[in-house]
Amino acid sequence: MTCLARFCYNMGMKFDTNELLQWAGAVFVVAGHVLNAVGPAAYPYNIITFFVGIVLFLTWAVRVASKPQIFVNFVSVVISITGLFKAFG
Repeated sequence: MTCLARFCYNMGMKFDTNELLQWAGAVFVVAGHVLNAVGPAAYPYNIITFFVGIVLFLTWAVRVASKPQIFVNFVSVVISITGLFKAFG
């Protein structure tokens, strides 16, 4: 049992993979916004952080077959990869 799963179990929370993916994605997306607010000094870490969050949300969207979310997150992944190539390429 992972540390997070054990924590959730001890807190009386049901361990649900889909919910975990959404919450983890939300944390990374919010962290990406925080890094954007920092400004250019956070570049390219803001893009990397957004990318992780987007991939987590895309994984969730595929698992639950939410076509609008798959579309939005797929487009976001493509945009993020473009930014990563610009940053590191």
